[in-house]
Amino acid sequence: MTDVYTLGEPLGVVTSGRVRHESEARLDVCGPEFTLAVALARLGHDCAYLGKVGGDELGARAVSVLRGEGVDVADMRVSDGLPTGLLLRESRVGREPRAAHYRAGSAGSRLSPGNVPIDRVAAAKMVHVTGVTAALGIDAQDAVRAAVSAARNAGVVISFAVEYVPELWSSVREAEEVLSELACAAHLLFLRQDELDLVKPALTPEREVVVDRGAKGASVRADRMRYDVQGWQVPVVDPSGAGEAFAAGYISAALDGLTPQERLYRGALLSAAAVTGVSDWQGLPTRAEL
Repeated sequence: MTDVYTLGEPLGVVTSGRVRHESEARLDVCGPEFTLAVALARLGHDCAYLGKVGGDELGARAVSVLRGEGVDVADMRVSDGLPTGLLLRESRVGREPRAAHYRAGSAGSRLSPGNVPIDRVAAAKMVHVTGVTAALGIDAQDAVRAAVSAARNAGVVISFAVEYVPELWSSVREAEEVLSELACAAHLLFLRQDELDLVKPALTPEREVVVDRGAKGASVRADRMRYDVQGWQVPVVDPSGAGEAFAAGYISAALDGLTPQERLYRGALLSAAAVTGVSDWQGLPTRAEL
């Protein structure tokens, strides 16, 4: 049985300083569900990933990384004639990283409900989706809905990370409607402090809600109790990937049957590992390193 089934858009990512002046850059592959899948696989969990990449070198690299990390890529699709999406990040000392998205018409944005294997989703212990994939267009949004519906019908635990990226939505109102819908369907909800207002209808006592509170750490409300954890004090090289790593650590501990407090602790540990490196996922620990 697959522990976690997830779906999203694998991306190439180019990171540099101030792009208009910098002569050097770093190439990697990323994506919120991509990072989560790698993190879970390194911790020994069976994780399957569904996505589409272009028939190009970036797409080949993304699939190679997932396969090399032990992620099940049997459902990955290659769309010849379409490009793999790209993210351009500016990372400058003392400033928040900035990102430009080059995803319009990408292979990943063409993920559709017909690509979702209902039987495989229904056989997983948990399905994890994010608001990023739901923001890529109506096809990708419906693919997320199809996965959530299949999981709900089969009694599979649904995990949802809000991951609100304003640039990907046509309006805040549209984002609120879609994100609230998905949040209300989830058993386990991940969000940042500044995303609480986007999914107010989902903030009910029966739902397990994990909130990233930035420098104050993180908290979870589970079984009508609140638990908190402080963030690790580590040198921050690049904060990208921290949220996805945290979610992976929390989910890993939940799959291991640990308490909410222990889930927060493992999430904070993986988040700290993510921010101390230049890659979203390359510095994440294995089970032995925990």
